[in-house]
Amino acid sequence: MKKSKSAVIRLIAFVAVLGVLLGAGILTKVVNWEQLKSIRIDLTAIWKVLLMIFLVLAVESLLIFLLSLPKPQSHRARSVLSIVSSLLKYVAVIVILCWGLSILGVNVSTIVASVGVLALIVGFSAESLITDVVTGAFMIFENQYNVGDIVEVDGFRGTVTNIGIRTTSITDPGDNVKIVNNSDMRNILNRSDRVSRSISDISIPYATDLEKLEAAIPALMQRIYAAHPDMMKEPPVYLGVQALADSAVVLRFLVNVEEKDIYAGARVLNHDLLLGFRALGVECPFPQVDVHTDR
Repeated sequence: MKKSKSAVIRLIAFVAVLGVLLGAGILTKVVNWEQLKSIRIDLTAIWKVLLMIFLVLAVESLLIFLLSLPKPQSHRARSVLSIVSSLLKYVAVIVILCWGLSILGVNVSTIVASVGVLALIVGFSAESLITDVVTGAFMIFENQYNVGDIVEVDGFRGTVTNIGIRTTSITDPGDNVKIVNNSDMRNILNRSDRVSRSISDISIPYATDLEKLEAAIPALMQRIYAAHPDMMKEPPVYLGVQALADSAVVLRFLVNVEEKDIYAGARVLNHDLLLGFRALGVECPFPQVDVHTDR
């Protein structure tokens, strides 16, 4: 379904650009109806156009396939490959359009030279398009973010999966894809530029011997790290007493992880701390209601 919609959109784009070029030629009197009537379209010309379209699309597909073969680890390299692939699609459309008109007998160079008067009007109407393209170029040059980076834009957090000429695609952990115009990629929080920290707050009863528990925590941290070396960059750290709550003492722990594991790291730390504290004879308290009755 998505491929069909994409094909329809591309066809509409071809027809629209063709209409703009022909309209510009007629308005500027470079091309008139008599000239259009004199254009002979025979089966040979149609065959040549179809062959040309197939050839251009085949070359485009081959180049995009070749660009997809390398699997660079560098986010920067992946970004360059992504934007080059996007650029190839636009180039293919322009080549097909100009070459096709040439085959059909239309003087493309004359038409293109004649649209200077309309260029300003089209430029104003396509202001947002130009802004997207220019902004995308600057973002790549300034290395603000790359394919594979985890970013947060307007509260949406996800991994940059594609950077195109006009838009950037961001995919969140639930596989929801947000497509943002490059000109709207403002106030970006790039979470991949630094080490992320998963935080865990765990409560213990006030009756717990805190000094005895704190003496046993370093060994517990080492055991937790040994069980998850693929996720944790180093052993978790005990920060101390975070709060004195109504019915419990809240202890805070943190561990350095990759940004992609920030939530999974917190879940794992919560799980292992709960089991570890139970093994040490410390049970996490839970809210209870004491009811007193007078007899």
